[in-house]
Amino acid sequence: MASNVNPTVRRRRLGQELRRLRELKGMTAEEVAERLLVSQSKISRLENGRRSISQRDVRDLCGVYDVEDHRIVDSLMQMAKDSRQQGWWHAFGDIPYSVYIGLETDAASLRVYDPQIVPGLLQTPRYAEALITGALPETAVSDVEKRVNVRLRRQERILTADQPLRLWAVIDEAALRRVVGDRQLMREQLEHLVEQSQLPHVTVQILPFDMGAHPGISGHYAILEFPDAADSSVVYIEGVTSDLYLEKANDVQKYSVMYEHLRAQALNVEASRHFIANIAKEYAR
Repeated sequence: MASNVNPTVRRRRLGQELRRLRELKGMTAEEVAERLLVSQSKISRLENGRRSISQRDVRDLCGVYDVEDHRIVDSLMQMAKDSRQQGWWHAFGDIPYSVYIGLETDAASLRVYDPQIVPGLLQTPRYAEALITGALPETAVSDVEKRVNVRLRRQERILTADQPLRLWAVIDEAALRRVVGDRQLMREQLEHLVEQSQLPHVTVQILPFDMGAHPGISGHYAILEFPDAADSSVVYIEGVTSDLYLEKANDVQKYSVMYEHLRAQALNVEASRHFIANIAKEYAR
């Protein structure tokens, strides 16, 4: 796959364009499904980019929407072809959150709030291994290793000098206090967190227990934004058996406002570094 082709993003863009064509035609997803003798859920999944789109799907939909411009059809067909290629993460086999990885790979910025653990992009290999082993106790050793390697590969987005990901992480004090692995491992992880927070494109803020109740108390979420204005921002909420992706402007706005409140209530950048460093020293005792 060419390095500039992200299949996940191609599916999203193609889905958005197909939705636009449907709406221009004044048809509902149910009406389209009836015309093509498929389920309405298939049309919805094609439009939200959660399902691979074949060139046959594109051809059939363009027929329903009476798209006569061959240049438009050809462009959509090429996008469908690109969307079925494999991203780097497919080399690791079946990854349950592959859709998220595809979005993160192409994102320009990521705002994440984590109440329980250090965010994946800022984890050390040993912390990641201990965390995955503890969270998924029935996972085979080989699968744990695979997940760790995927996590390390994802971290290249903040380590590369060429257009690195702009990462803003608000982390609850609980993530620093929860002993994952052992105390030495935690000290290494927190020292690594302080080091990473000094990168010019990485911002880390801590929400101490003293702050009490706050807008993020309901749990982890992330907001991804993309360099191309055609790609709408996405709110990602991780689940146990399935993940939730919110793309409606109103939903993204609500989570963005909530994130601004979190940033305002958290310690500033310098105070956060001192806070992390002091807890790291406690683990060294």
